Amino acid sequence: MPSLALGLLSPRFSTGSVIAVCVKFPASIKILLRGHLPKQRFTLTRHSTQLVNPPHSFSMMDSNSSCMDGSYAEIVVVRHGETEWNADGRIQGHLDVELNEAGKQQAVLVADRLSKEPKISAVYSSDLKRALVTAETIGARCGGLEVITDPDLRERNLGDLQGIVFREAAKLSPKAHKAFLSHRTDQDIPGGGESLDHLFQRCTSSLQRIGMKHKGERVVVVSHGGVIRSLYRRACPNGKSGGKVLNTSVNIFHLSDEEWSIKSWGDVSHLQQTGYLKSGFGGDKTSG
Repeated sequence: MPSLALGLLSPRFSTGSVIAVCVKFPASIKILLRGHLPKQRFTLTRHSTQLVNPPHSFSMMDSNSSCMDGSYAEIVVVRHGETEWNADGRIQGHLDVELNEAGKQQAVLVADRLSKEPKISAVYSSDLKRALVTAETIGARCGGLEVITDPDLRERNLGDLQGIVFREAAKLSPKAHKAFLSHRTDQDIPGGGESLDHLFQRCTSSLQRIGMKHKGERVVVVSHGGVIRSLYRRACPNGKSGGKVLNTSVNIFHLSDEEWSIKSWGDVSHLQQTGYLKSGFGGDKTSG
């Protein structure tokens, strides 16, 4: 099937910049783009959260559509809520950092949103607390579903960089910082960190297993920014960057036996009563 790249202007970037998004669908399907969201100012929930209007996400179909068949699984991939380390620009990786108050609010809001959409059959999550608590909030709101944890959905292990504020990484851990900035996808990070290739292999394999198990169903997967960018790369190997992966953003994938496609990307329209980090910082350069 042909690939289609869509570029949308986003208020998260300077005027004229473009987010390019790749999706795979038959050419006969009409493309529906979500209209501009109304301009709105929000109440500041905490001093370190920068509030902006929700960025424009893209959608190929109505996200409330329940039209599914048994040939694919619809997987709603959600990034965890905000942590204090996100707000501080501190690298988390495999370190088990909890949600802050803003992150807990975000988890409640995305859970409420998903509870009003087509039925969720199962909820999967990384076993790190920031993802697991977000997932448990969603599971409780969507029919009391028990969360299934999978360590393969963890964020990238960033080795010696973990626990360091990113802006200080070059001074405090120069070798790890140099490896982190390398363009080689097979470059490990000193201190037990993973290459991008290893991250890609483990998280895409996990999502494929989930997709095979839940054909004809709609499931939620809660994970991390670096993971979600790897999943995007699997669905759109020739597409440009999907842009920042914001806390509790909703990203919908369709998985069949071998084909992956993206139904919608980067939707944070549920965060109209709280704020979110404009940076989308997640410690991994591929998560913004």
